[in-house]
Amino acid sequence: MIVYDVTEAIVEGMTVYKNKPEKQPKFNSVTNGYVTETRLDLDVHTGTHVDAPLHMLTDGDTFETVPLEDLVGHCNVLDLTEAVDRITKADLEVYDIKKGDFVILKTKNSLENTFNFEFIFLAHDGAEYLAELGVRGIGIDSLGIERNQEGHPTHKTLFKNKVIIIEGLRLKEVDEGDYFMVAAPLKLVGTDASPARVLLIKGIAEE
Repeated sequence: MIVYDVTEAIVEGMTVYKNKPEKQPKFNSVTNGYVTETRLDLDVHTGTHVDAPLHMLTDGDTFETVPLEDLVGHCNVLDLTEAVDRITKADLEVYDIKKGDFVILKTKNSLENTFNFEFIFLAHDGAEYLAELGVRGIGIDSLGIERNQEGHPTHKTLFKNKVIIIEGLRLKEVDEGDYFMVAAPLKLVGTDASPARVLLIKGIAEE
């Protein structure tokens, strides 16, 4: 069994969306004798995280409605490192994607350690295609699943079809293929997202 931790480490100075200073996590540690306690100021979209519909839908569901059972189970990593600019329907049609799959999109984003304003993203037609197939979720190795699309149609299409979105995965060391995924977000209530620890496991069978 091989376990791949595909989670971005949360540290001060880490890569954040559009390099916005207000999105940086902040640690404040206080030591009293031998006791140290740290307070963490954290955006819920920091690093590897799971989005909730409220993120892009005014009347969208909050984070506690995301089914935990859909975050644990079989997933498919697709190697799209040759994709240019965006992932389209045509890029995805070559794969045997089935209803209920959790699809992980590995792009050249995983080869970069700084924020690229021209990151590879999932185009609207790609989102429509995956939603029509009935996938249960999509993960991507960028801090946003779309980039500069007016009205955020990729997010909205996926949320309206109850497709889970995981952003900020780190997939450099992961090859294309089938894995068992464990995505464990914080148990937040009433929010639009939650940071998550995501593991991809090779060599175990789903019961």
